[in-house]
Amino acid sequence: MSTANPQPLWQPDPERIDRARITRFQAWAADHHGAPADGGYFALHQWSVTEPESFWRAVTEWFDVRFGTPYARVLGDRSMPGAQWFPGATLNYAEHALRAAADRPDDAALLCVDETHEPRPVTWSELRRQVGSLAARLRDLGVRPGDRVSGYLPNIPEAVVALLATAAVGAVWTSCAPDFGARSVLDRFQQVEPVVLFTVDGYRYGGKEHDRRDTVAELRRELPTLRAVVHIPLLGTDAPEGALGWSELTADDTEPVFEQVPFDHPLWVLYSSGTTGLPKAIVQSQGGILVEHLKQLGLHCDLGPEDRFFWYTSTGWMMWNFLVSGLLTGTTIVLYDGSPGFPDTGAQWRVAERTGTTLYGTSAAYVMACRKAGVHPARDFDLSTVQCVATTGSPLPPDGFRWLHDEVREDLWIASVSGGTDVCSCFAGAVPTLPVYTGELQAPGLGTDLQSWDASGKPLVDEVGELVVTNPMPSMPIRFWNDPDGSRYRESYFETYPGVWRHGDWITVTSRGSVIIHGRSDSTLNRQGVRMGSADIYEVVERLPEIKESLVIGIEQPDGGYWMPLFVHLAPGTALDDALRDRIKKAIREQLSPRHVPDEIIEVPGVPHTLTGKRIEVPVKRLLQGTPLEKAVNPGSIDDLTLLGFYEELARKRP
Repeated sequence: MSTANPQPLWQPDPERIDRARITRFQAWAADHHGAPADGGYFALHQWSVTEPESFWRAVTEWFDVRFGTPYARVLGDRSMPGAQWFPGATLNYAEHALRAAADRPDDAALLCVDETHEPRPVTWSELRRQVGSLAARLRDLGVRPGDRVSGYLPNIPEAVVALLATAAVGAVWTSCAPDFGARSVLDRFQQVEPVVLFTVDGYRYGGKEHDRRDTVAELRRELPTLRAVVHIPLLGTDAPEGALGWSELTADDTEPVFEQVPFDHPLWVLYSSGTTGLPKAIVQSQGGILVEHLKQLGLHCDLGPEDRFFWYTSTGWMMWNFLVSGLLTGTTIVLYDGSPGFPDTGAQWRVAERTGTTLYGTSAAYVMACRKAGVHPARDFDLSTVQCVATTGSPLPPDGFRWLHDEVREDLWIASVSGGTDVCSCFAGAVPTLPVYTGELQAPGLGTDLQSWDASGKPLVDEVGELVVTNPMPSMPIRFWNDPDGSRYRESYFETYPGVWRHGDWITVTSRGSVIIHGRSDSTLNRQGVRMGSADIYEVVERLPEIKESLVIGIEQPDGGYWMPLFVHLAPGTALDDALRDRIKKAIREQLSPRHVPDEIIEVPGVPHTLTGKRIEVPVKRLLQGTPLEKAVNPGSIDDLTLLGFYEELARKRP
């Protein structure tokens, strides 16, 4: 593909470059750690990946990371998987997240917004007090370092308090959003066996109340390891029998005690989409997340105490964890609990206006929906505080860049970023000192040796290849839960290129150093920025007696949209009429979530499999994207090659 030198859409002016934290960091690192003083960002990046010990030591010193006990060295073992970061060190993530309370006790740490769009502040001192009280009560309940604490919660301040209190104790946090059905939650929480469950009675979305008390009761029945359930009355109901009330656990004025845990001690468990079975339970460390997020938020996102950081997310997505880490840089974070488009498509812009947001993050899909709906953000809202609009979840199409430039502000830093739940961070994206080119991510992140490789492991420039990372990152998983020999971890990232992380995205690294993301190179569903598993959908759909087998595919569209058809192979004597389509959609919506509901349901003569009986999702996706049959699949690996003709013909017929 051509990556000739176009004119940048945006160029930071010299004053902005000078005041950027990453500029000051580079000058300081040059004086203290041998970083290059000249050559700008790309020289700094090259140093960060060739001298990782010097770079990550510089990050910890620049951000004044407080070690309970010092480290022996920065990187004890560089091999992947298994890299050992800061062996010997102890620290606590929550201690760093609450540091601003000492200097700015009365400033807002959180701005909490619901569908009324009226911000409600929680000060640093109040946040610290609640965390101290809850951490003490968790200890009273017998919660110890390494125990798992779970949250079935929306994006509300109680979720942040619960996460930080869990981390303060040295326990391990994990959460799901309350629009997840019981089966989806249990597939995740049952793996990690939580001892405490924080839950709401329901949530508000799209102007309606959604009662979740029956789901909570099912979670309690199916999680036998629970010692305590904490009830948060978001809809105003009384605590169910045997549950503790949130207010009584957070009423004390108790100074937080921060357990000093090893650098690689688990902080939280995130979950993969579950494409090929149960979701992978991804464990990331207190120290790894701390230093990676300080780098990402403090240097790449250029966040500090004067900023307000809003990202539209839910507690079931890694971006919520990333948002909470804004506290590490002393930044006020904006928690929005509600529909992204209520009461109208411009809702998120209204939240940004009313909270004085400086960095506003959303999904590419929302940007494109605003464009399609004729939203005019700058005309209808005062967005003078917004310095950066960041997008993730899927690649932001060129039209999305141009729309933001035209409809928000010409002097707007547009940061399309890409990373993953797997590292809870970005591989490439925001750099405040570099130009923005339409349709491109600015550069790979510091400390991330991101490359594009062909099938033989040869690096590519200006050509499409697999996204790989050739050096360890601190936030790479320390392990998967219930993967004692590490085999599932290795199979997930390191089988294609041994010792090198393969992520599953198609990318181009341009000769300018920027990055273009082309979508998934595997079968993961990624809708509205949320990765979902096909296995969850199959489980629900194939419970219906009319469905013999099914296949779901997600396809990125050239206009930035996302097409997710469900193909169904019907039982003999069954017809795919409107009534059956409605039953399928209803089952998916109720047992999983509304976002799992397919765009179309299409009858097929059969579902193709590998010779070992696995449904072939990736080849079908490639066929639907227009790849010729002979290039989309190895014919010798398919049980019935004739079935693929249907999908090939469908691709030809689609506009």
